[in-house]
Amino acid sequence: MGNTFLEMLLHVSYLHLFYNLTMPKGVLKYFTMKHIFYVLILLSPIIGYTQKHSVEKLWETDSIVAIPESVLPDLKKNILYVSLINGGPWEADGKGGIGRLNTDGTGFDSTWVSGLNAPKGMGLYENKLYVADISEVVAIDVTNGKILNKIAIDSAQGLNDITISDNGVVYVSDSKTSKIWRIEKDKPSLFLADMNGVNGLRAVKKELIIASGKSFIKADPDKKITPIAELPQGGDGVEPIGNGDFLVSAWAGYIFYVSANGDIQTLLDTHEAKRNTADIGYDAVKKIIYVPTFFAKTVAAYKLN
Repeated sequence: MGNTFLEMLLHVSYLHLFYNLTMPKGVLKYFTMKHIFYVLILLSPIIGYTQKHSVEKLWETDSIVAIPESVLPDLKKNILYVSLINGGPWEADGKGGIGRLNTDGTGFDSTWVSGLNAPKGMGLYENKLYVADISEVVAIDVTNGKILNKIAIDSAQGLNDITISDNGVVYVSDSKTSKIWRIEKDKPSLFLADMNGVNGLRAVKKELIIASGKSFIKADPDKKITPIAELPQGGDGVEPIGNGDFLVSAWAGYIFYVSANGDIQTLLDTHEAKRNTADIGYDAVKKIIYVPTFFAKTVAAYKLN
């Protein structure tokens, strides 16, 4: 069961010894090590749940990825879509694009889509890839890499992360105007305002999970906000584990494991090495985290243990 289980077993053993030395013999017959083991077996699922998680590095590309901001796995095709800023982080310079990479870190293609500005978050729905690009959301046909549409959002200045609900509704955050937009049938409407530091988004069933600065929260369809946790750093990428827990990255070089009860563990800290951890992707089946390192110009993969 791990160290926590062994520590509890040791403590209970000491307790049993104390009882042997101090309790009357008539009471001792009701309190035996057999009973202790029965209790520990019953508690072991709960004890195991409290164990710390860890990550193990699997691979990392060479420094050939032109300022990757987001990684989105397409598990049906075994490829990763990578948004490439390739210029100023908020410059409308036409240098940006979308690259593709195999899920084992090989076969990087930097030219799959070109002519964007500073693309960041991405979302995939059916055969369309939606990309946040400063003031518009770009829709791309994934079968051929052709741009299908550009959805302009009035007053948008810093579109950042994208998520898509099960029924195809697109949500996109604007970090510079503190807003979240909702796009349905290519028509944008304001969903939430006054979201200071808003960045990472993830649609989970009927709820929208939001990293707004250090506030990690969720919003229901009626826009009711419920806190989940307070992050040590402003959140960037948000990925559900599948059991109610989340992975949350912070651009400066951190990845956090956020439990459903609000507990937080730092899984990865690369800030001193000046390796960013921007908008991560996650394969929930193989438990692999894909990390765009931004100014370090690589993509790395880690196994979640």
